[in-house]
Amino acid sequence: MSRTSTSTKALARSYRAERTLTFALGLLGLLAGAAALVVSFGWLGSFRAQRPILDPIAVDWLGGRPVLAKTVAIVAGVLLLAFGLWWFFRSLRPEGRPDLELDRAVGRELTVTAGAIASAVQADAESVQGVHRARVRAVGDPDNPALRISLWLREGTDIRAVWEELDATVLTRARESLGIEALPTAVRIELNAAERQRVR
Repeated sequence: MSRTSTSTKALARSYRAERTLTFALGLLGLLAGAAALVVSFGWLGSFRAQRPILDPIAVDWLGGRPVLAKTVAIVAGVLLLAFGLWWFFRSLRPEGRPDLELDRAVGRELTVTAGAIASAVQADAESVQGVHRARVRAVGDPDNPALRISLWLREGTDIRAVWEELDATVLTRARESLGIEALPTAVRIELNAAERQRVR
């Protein structure tokens, strides 16, 4: 059994840029296909429907300037390749782990790492009654940190009681310790199945 508490900042890695680019490319492809159908059916005139895809005037103009045409094609290809590689590695880069600077005064710098935040919250979460095991990840950026918490509960545990204690104790303590008012958190709760008994 699984219950999930959702938070837009904490639930999953943001793929807004990828979705925006995919939508834009899909929209351009759809518009281009629709325009090709409109022209090919002759709705804009039979003359346009019978013309080749590549305009003969443009082909003749490019044929008269082969160096310029090849240069433009090579530059466009290199730019597309560079953009594709950049986008590929951007999509594969690890998700940000926020290190919070609690004090930036010279000589008194105090930074709490994402690992330390996750370890502290995990220890608190595992102390909640009924929690068998917990896993915590700090995600986001230093200005907008968030938590992802996975809890494995013992058989027969009251989920509502666990959630109330987690919210009232663990998450409140985390916010107060870090000195922030909001800490978006996604909580995934798993109930352990009853232990199987061997029949002898």
